[in-house]
Amino acid sequence: MYAVIFGSNNCKYCIFAKELSEKIKSINSGFDYKFIDIYSEGITEEELFKIVGKKIETIPQIFIDKKYIGGFTEFKTYIKKTINKKDIKLS
Repeated sequence: MYAVIFGSNNCKYCIFAKELSEKIKSINSGFDYKFIDIYSEGITEEELFKIVGKKIETIPQIFIDKKYIGGFTEFKTYIKKTINKKDIKLS
């Protein structure tokens, strides 16, 4: 499983997504992720729209295995459904 997180280093939900990804990676060797800071990479709202395929109102925007998942809440829900809950504490 490979996640790509489009976000910002100044966004609390983006930071939560990175922290959750680190937790998952530490317990699941089959998981990895890449965090892309849209501001430092110069990704515009229009470019993110093209990547995601819809108007973006919040960040992070997260993909898993090239499939669009949504924001942090959707990511957390997806992880709860796909990874054994007892292995990781999700707040």
